Amino acid sequence: MLTKNQIKLIRSLRIKKNRNKHGLFVAEGEKIVDELLDSNLKLYHLFTTENNYELSEKYSIVKNHELEKISNVKTPNKVLAVFEIPELMEIDFNKNIIALEEINDPGNLGTIIRLCDWYGIKDIICSKNSVDCFNPKTIQSSMGSISRVNISYIDFDLFSKEKYNMVASDLNGEKLKDFVFTTNHIIFFGSESNGFSEKLSSKIDNKITIERFNNNVESLNLATSVGIVLSELKSQITGK
Repeated sequence: MLTKNQIKLIRSLRIKKNRNKHGLFVAEGEKIVDELLDSNLKLYHLFTTENNYELSEKYSIVKNHELEKISNVKTPNKVLAVFEIPELMEIDFNKNIIALEEINDPGNLGTIIRLCDWYGIKDIICSKNSVDCFNPKTIQSSMGSISRVNISYIDFDLFSKEKYNMVASDLNGEKLKDFVFTTNHIIFFGSESNGFSEKLSSKIDNKITIERFNNNVESLNLATSVGIVLSELKSQITGK
């Protein structure tokens, strides 16, 4: 049975400041929760409508109507778990990194996290004004990959103070297929609606463009663009 305090806490985690305050985030659905349980993330508490888990004091069986009270989705899927937000790992600048400036859509971020996991990218860097990676919609879209990709929020002024191997995905740049990637590129993508800020764009000399074959199509979805660039990157590096 859910207590009032449990309901209040879990509902509060829909808001970023409360996730930061308590150091907790919510994941829902059997597939996602099972993946996170198998990871290094620490479980805070699990609530389920079926007796499929053995987690001692961190495990509660609830009714369907109780699960609906704490769920972030219209149709709750049997299980909701609360996990501790992990400590940040150090960014490995010796390997390829995806960098996102002012990304706003939590679903896009979740999909990008999943894509990075798929292509073996371990680090994502976000500008500090980007959407929170522990937003419930981001967690759902990442499908468990949040446990295997390190997401850091930093001041992008860093890139004007230090010399990095940087390239930006832009509408006006060298054709993607003609650009030669290395194993330590930081690949930048701008926001869904506004692209790059002038301040960031001026710091990056190399620009790459995904070739367009129909001029009636104005742009690509951000996550789609990331997927295409990562496919080319890995194709070059692996030779496949």
